[in-house]
Amino acid sequence: MKSPLQAMRDLLAEDTRYKIEAYQFIRESLQFAHENMPEATDVLHGEFGDDDLETDEQVAARHVTGQQLCESCRQYALQQYGYLAKMVLANWGIHRTGDFGDLVYNLIRIEQMRKSETDRREDFDDVYSFEDAFEPEFEFIPKDED
Repeated sequence: MKSPLQAMRDLLAEDTRYKIEAYQFIRESLQFAHENMPEATDVLHGEFGDDDLETDEQVAARHVTGQQLCESCRQYALQQYGYLAKMVLANWGIHRTGDFGDLVYNLIRIEQMRKSETDRREDFDDVYSFEDAFEPEFEFIPKDED
């Protein structure tokens, strides 16, 4: 059995679309969802360590859907990178919500994440447009004429 580190190295060599930072971003976005989106924690779900396998009940309690993870990725990217979020994600190979799904399912394949029976890769497709989701929302306030 491969170590998690070797599995990740092999994955990066097999699928060169994404940088290691993209996978780390997915993990951090999942954690962000659990900490900041209460609606996401009761409904792809969590990471697990080799010595820390979860029971089915614990897994169900931490479950996050594909759509919820996409929203968490959006919010986390804006929080971390602000107006540069779209550019940072693009630098890592992420250009659409479907890329989040590809990243998650790559991690599932190497047993770094798990999914429920109802999760599908397609759950991540076209959740939102990157053109709109990472655009700053400016509000112009007219100057008062005295």
